[in-house]
Amino acid sequence: MNEKRLGRQSVRLQRPPCIAASASVVGKLEGEGPLGASFDEVSDDAYFGEASWEKAESTMLRRCVALACGKAERTAQQLQYILAGDLLNQCAGSAYALRSSGVPFFGLYGACSTMAESLSLGAMLIDGGFADTVCAATSSHFCSSERQFRFPLEYGGVRPPSAQWTVTGAGALILQAEGAPPYVTHVTTGRIADPGVTDAANMGAAMAQAAYDTLSAHFADTGRTPEDYDLIVTGDLGSIGRELVIDLFAYDGVELASRYQDCGVMIFDAERQDVHAGGSGCGCSASVLCGHLLTEMKRGTYRRILFAATGALMSPTTSQQGESIPGICHAVSLDMDRGC
Repeated sequence: MNEKRLGRQSVRLQRPPCIAASASVVGKLEGEGPLGASFDEVSDDAYFGEASWEKAESTMLRRCVALACGKAERTAQQLQYILAGDLLNQCAGSAYALRSSGVPFFGLYGACSTMAESLSLGAMLIDGGFADTVCAATSSHFCSSERQFRFPLEYGGVRPPSAQWTVTGAGALILQAEGAPPYVTHVTTGRIADPGVTDAANMGAAMAQAAYDTLSAHFADTGRTPEDYDLIVTGDLGSIGRELVIDLFAYDGVELASRYQDCGVMIFDAERQDVHAGGSGCGCSASVLCGHLLTEMKRGTYRRILFAATGALMSPTTSQQGESIPGICHAVSLDMDRGC
């Protein structure tokens, strides 16, 4: 145990699992963004052939998991666990997507940090010897999220400049004990951070402190610096949260901007697409990771990435009661070298 733990929040995996395959499915707006060519499937139908937004999200995630399994040349019966989550009450999007899979299932809720959470726990299951093949998956849908957290689409509410656009997207990846890179080598589990932000239309400000806290812990625990990574990517702070994280590190004398990006900034074109402060939602970082970042690693663009997904641990009820918005961030080191 002591050989794996690094400091208070991080672990180094002794048997780093590989990401054997990944897949991403997104909606029309996401497909029209800068990363559109990176996604496996872009649907022009926001309903995905279903009768409701919630069913659409489940279908989107189910397709994504099937695509990932196909790429890994695995059937669902060969998966020992699926770890998945979404933004809906009781993680209904994931549960209904996977209810007929017959695979042991862990439903997770980390808000927009869920992709990093599922990836972290799946990697630790394999490193601990409890499984050989695991699927980590996450989804969100703009319309189902708007209905739950904000207003029905028919309301036509005006969004402030600080608001972010919930991504219609899903990401799934297959983790295996053995195989080709990239590998999951380190995991830094976040602590809940609450800077006191109460504005539900400013998620970037609410979550930036959590991202700073987890990234700082990762560097302290592992002895690494930002220069040890080709790319550090959070998700999904958007443009406002990204600038806040850069400023927080600048106060510590650490220059982050040159190798730091955010999935919520990457997935949309802020000039051409009316998304205000950028993208958000579980499916944002999931689709960017599974559709773009892992592909670029395999192409040789990046040798080492620190993927740090962030989430706002709120609910409609807490917002209506005037509560502040706690944040969380989990970080995962992805390496092309297993010996890192």
